[in-house]
Amino acid sequence: MEQNYAKAFRIIRAAFGLKQSELAAKMPITASQLSLIEAGKRQPSLRVVNALATAVGVPAALISILASAPSDVASKSNEDIADLARVLLRLLVSAKEEPQHALKFGD
Repeated sequence: MEQNYAKAFRIIRAAFGLKQSELAAKMPITASQLSLIEAGKRQPSLRVVNALATAVGVPAALISILASAPSDVASKSNEDIADLARVLLRLLVSAKEEPQHALKFGD
């Protein structure tokens, strides 16, 4: 499975309204390193993916879903994909508004 973490990192940063320097300050990487990841010139380590998840208060699995290639969801209907996109966007927005409560699963 091919993951596009550049896309996932850009989506998450945009959803939270953060500049690269602001997001990098919350993670164990520099803004330059984040820029390279978002440009697709570097792949993030699992440690960096987990740091992004922690920095914005979302599950690391959400980042992996956002990084999924179109071929990963090719067998799904356009309606299913649109539904998933809406749910993911709501999760991101709710996490931004209430990071300490928004994404608690199993409660």
